[in-house]
Amino acid sequence: MKNIFIEGIQGMGKSTLLNCIITAIPELHVCREGDYSPVDLAWCTWMLKEEYEEVLKRYNPLKDEIIKNTVQEHGHFVVSYTKIITDLPDFHKELEKFEVYNGRKSLQDLEEIIFLRYKNFSKNGYLFECSFFQNIIEDLILFHQLNDNEIVGVYHKLYNYINKEQFLLLYLYSQKIEENIKFIKKERCDNYGNELWYPMMLEYLVNSPYGRKHGYNNFNDMITHFRHRQQLEMRIIREITSEHAVIINAKDWKIEEIKAYIK
Repeated sequence: MKNIFIEGIQGMGKSTLLNCIITAIPELHVCREGDYSPVDLAWCTWMLKEEYEEVLKRYNPLKDEIIKNTVQEHGHFVVSYTKIITDLPDFHKELEKFEVYNGRKSLQDLEEIIFLRYKNFSKNGYLFECSFFQNIIEDLILFHQLNDNEIVGVYHKLYNYINKEQFLLLYLYSQKIEENIKFIKKERCDNYGNELWYPMMLEYLVNSPYGRKHGYNNFNDMITHFRHRQQLEMRIIREITSEHAVIINAKDWKIEEIKAYIK
C-alpha cells in the first residue's frame, strides 16, 4: 500500500479527510501533527544526546513520560513533547526550543535534516498529515524568505529522496480561500466563543521575518499569504509530483473515490 500525504492550506478539511480515510482503511499507520513521524518534525524535538539528558535531569518528575514519548534516530532524540500533559511551568516552552521549524535551524541544516529523514524512510502504508508541504513551506517562506523558484528547487532535491512508487499526494484545493478561512476562524473557538486559532495564526504571520518585511497586520494579509502558498504548492505539484498527486476539490469529495486512488 502507498504512503499517503494529505496537504492543502488551512481550512481545506485535511483532518476531516484523514479521519474518513482511517475509518475506511484502518490498517494504515497514521501520523498526525504532533505524533512521532519518520518524515516530519512538527511539534517534536530534534535533540543531541547531551541536550536530551539535560532535559531528563531538569524535568525529572516527567522522566518516564519523556522517555515513553522519545524515539532515537540518526544520533538525535525526537520527543513528541506536546503529548505530555503536565502543570510543570515552562516545560512545553523549553522543549519547543528544540524544534527545527520557525527559523530555528539554518537553511542548510534544515534541508539536511529533512532530506536525511526522507532518504531513510522505506516503509509503506503510512498516512501523513501536513508532512510534505505545510510545515516545510511555511518555514521556507516566512522564516528563510526564499522566493518561489528557490522553494521549487528545494522540492526538486527532496523529491529525489522519495520512493515515487509508494508516494501519493492528496491535495485539497479550493478557490474559496477567504470563505474557508472565515469559517475556521469562527469554528476554532473556546466554549465561550473566543477565537483561538485566528489570533495565534495572525501573530505567527505578523511576527515572522517575512511578515515584518511585508507589513503583515490583518486578515487580508493572511488571505494573501494563503493564496500565495496554494499557488506555489500547485506549481510544485505540476512541475514535480504531477503523476503521483491527486487534486481534490475541498469539501466536495467522496470517500469511495479517494479509496480508489489509494488501493
